[in-house]
Amino acid sequence: MLRIFLLALVVLALVVVVRTALYAPAAVEVTAPGESIDIDEAQVLDRLGQAIGFATISRQPPAPLDAEAFEGFLGWLEATYPRVFQSLEVRRVGGYSLLLTWRGQSAAADPVLLAAHYDVVPVVPGSESAWTHPPFAGRLADGYVWGRGALDNKNAVVALMESVDWLLARGETPARTVYLSFGHDEEVGGERGAAAVVEHLRDAGVRLAWSLDEGSFVFRDMFPGVDVPIATINIAEKGSVNMRIVASAAGGHSSMPPQQTATGRLARALVALEDNPLPGGLEGVAADSFDAIAPHMPLLPRMMFANRWLFGPVVEGQLESLPFANAMMRTTTAPTMLSASPKVNVLPIEAVATVNFRVHPRDKVADVVNYVEDLVAGEHVRVEASGGSEASAVADPDSAGFRLLADVVRREFPDAVVAPGLLVAATDTRHYGQIAEDALRFNPMVVTEAEVEGFHGTNERISAAGMVQGVRTYIRLLREL
Repeated sequence: MLRIFLLALVVLALVVVVRTALYAPAAVEVTAPGESIDIDEAQVLDRLGQAIGFATISRQPPAPLDAEAFEGFLGWLEATYPRVFQSLEVRRVGGYSLLLTWRGQSAAADPVLLAAHYDVVPVVPGSESAWTHPPFAGRLADGYVWGRGALDNKNAVVALMESVDWLLARGETPARTVYLSFGHDEEVGGERGAAAVVEHLRDAGVRLAWSLDEGSFVFRDMFPGVDVPIATINIAEKGSVNMRIVASAAGGHSSMPPQQTATGRLARALVALEDNPLPGGLEGVAADSFDAIAPHMPLLPRMMFANRWLFGPVVEGQLESLPFANAMMRTTTAPTMLSASPKVNVLPIEAVATVNFRVHPRDKVADVVNYVEDLVAGEHVRVEASGGSEASAVADPDSAGFRLLADVVRREFPDAVVAPGLLVAATDTRHYGQIAEDALRFNPMVVTEAEVEGFHGTNERISAAGMVQGVRTYIRLLREL
């Protein structure tokens, strides 16, 4: 019996070793880099700084936007890129969004759409002094352009405009028609901007071969033990739904509290939600993404990924401890807003929490609502769901658009690993994807973990080198079309 057991262990070890040895980076044939692209780097960085100077803030509705800032930015765009505005068809959509049409050489080829947005989130009041440089100064310092919009997403607006202007100056025209869409309200849903662009194109009978909007970046130093940059091209994005968890109890004076208060009931409901997340797992897009990245990991994690049939629960447990990986594997739960009593000595009759759920492609909004109701709803706790949007369709990582973008990325970033990914936030692509065969989300710029922290946060910035290389990548992509 002992012999059989030892033999089984040997066989098991051999299987693990062989599978680990075979779990190697996939061989990829990369097109030759081609001629170098010489651009005016100082001009690119200066123009990004100028663009950041316009405080095109999307505040939480119903707060109005600052029309002067938005008009100022659009006026600056036209004055800075006159060749683009004279050569392309220009349409103002939804008030402040722009749709530019660059007619291609072939009317038979399906068009593509490249998108970005120029509205930004507010700076948290009181945090201004924590910024190394003022958030709307657009300052170039220490190898970075600093300010709100440097990463999200004026960098892409400027990079796309610089790319088109560079190509026009050399008399180049794309093989197929290219639409450029610059939204003004992405940070509040894109209903007046991107949605209106889609409506206009649909009415014109336009069907896109593919679209490309903001998404992940070329990440450097983001994955422990992985020395190569990871270029994650997102092929899907999560949906979302907000729910109000409302707990009730008797009111009165705080000097005589009941055994069960509304806030206590609400607290227990929130703890139950956090302790019982929706089921997840490493499958689908998340599995494809990590299968591209894991072969570049150190030996131990590579062995575990190569043998998920044996180490699957351990792998998933480790990934769940990383917020970004956990978000790729399941619908996430995030209590974001709380309200209860209006006064310190008054017991609230109702205590309310707003909880934001980012819906994984495996789930439906209705299923998430049912899960939450089954978990926390009762005699004194009710769940109120408002609206919600389903997760996007999943684009084909073997599609012509994905393969073209991946090839261009590999040529500009030769040491990068290209992987499909799931965008855990929401973008205007949820609109553009309605008329595209495949909707992709990617920013062709290198960022590090420290720089990602500025996304919607303090000290938002992009490296000068990353911004410049982003322009070169867009130029090459437009040429390859």
